[in-house]
Amino acid sequence: MEPRFCMQNYLIDAGIRVQSLKKGQITMDIDLRWGGDPSIILAIEAALVASIPIQLKDLKVFTVVRAIFQLAEEIPCISAVVVALLAEPKPRIDYTLKAIGGSLTAIPGLSDMIDDTVTSIITDMLQWPHRIVVPIGGIPVDTSELELKPQGKIKITVLRANNLKNKELIGKSDPYAVVYIRPLFKVKTKVIENNLNPVWNQTFELIAEDKETQSLIIEVFDQDVGQDERLGIAKLPLIELEAGNSKEIELRLLPSLDMLKIKDKKDRGTLTIQVFYRQFNEEEQLAALEEEKRILEERKKLKEAGVIGSTMDALDGAASLVGSGVGMVGTGIGAGVGVVGSGLGAFGSGLSKAGKFMGRTITGQSNASKRSGSSTPVNSVQENGGAKPL
Repeated sequence: MEPRFCMQNYLIDAGIRVQSLKKGQITMDIDLRWGGDPSIILAIEAALVASIPIQLKDLKVFTVVRAIFQLAEEIPCISAVVVALLAEPKPRIDYTLKAIGGSLTAIPGLSDMIDDTVTSIITDMLQWPHRIVVPIGGIPVDTSELELKPQGKIKITVLRANNLKNKELIGKSDPYAVVYIRPLFKVKTKVIENNLNPVWNQTFELIAEDKETQSLIIEVFDQDVGQDERLGIAKLPLIELEAGNSKEIELRLLPSLDMLKIKDKKDRGTLTIQVFYRQFNEEEQLAALEEEKRILEERKKLKEAGVIGSTMDALDGAASLVGSGVGMVGTGIGAGVGVVGSGLGAFGSGLSKAGKFMGRTITGQSNASKRSGSSTPVNSVQENGGAKPL
């Protein structure tokens, strides 16, 4: 099924605050409320279920956009612009889903999965400190100072969980944990079968780009046939970590990081981790940046060769997610909603391109292979080692 898209109209309403945080730059925070009437058709496929077209309509975006203009001496006096979404207040995206010739209940958890996918795209590609850097005016300029750079390394040991919620009718849950700072780079523990007090004691390393604003996210899932279910999620702001000091922390597991959407607020148990943060020197920073670029380039080549089914690309300054499983580790539905769009597009065009999304497919896959208990990455989530991109 070919995805289809049409955009009938849109409305932009924005208030602007201008500030200067750094010499040679102008920073504008734009309170943006955008509403459109797009027709986005997603071709949905899952195991044992016929293809179902899903229409996404009544799209609305409420957020604060940060635009940083790099000043230049030559006309047009601006050499580059940085565009990002501020994390606070949290970006809000509203839309309506409608099944065409079928039912949304045919694929359990579909609405939540699409919501998680959209959130992951926003968080990893556009939410500050992540940003899009766009050279403008035809002026040759070095934009490296504007790009996001690694600041340090987080060494995390997932020790254990206690009193997890049981999701099984017979027996107990089979928990595993997924750890990340950016949704693009996730690591996964082994599965502990039939245990509500699992002990993993597994160590991973993740890169932090902005200790002041980023957080460490740990999600605990119950591995199951067909669809893995999230048992709880915890968040640790990196600003709470002191460089050079190892710290053991017990975190309370929550049903969701957005508790306003949750009706069931019963206790989900606790998760104990040990974390150590080390600040990079300039040489280590450059090495980490090159390693990240190398991993993404390798992944792009594998995608082009058809070896893997997901990748996250920056395409002409646009956030592009092609068949990725970002944000859906443990759902059992596999690759996520493919989105090809302009992100925020060039800042000067407002958000006239923001509705340009083209649905690919959500393909289902059996979870039987995950029952082997091996540490083979699922959907490119790396287990028991350093982070690799989804």
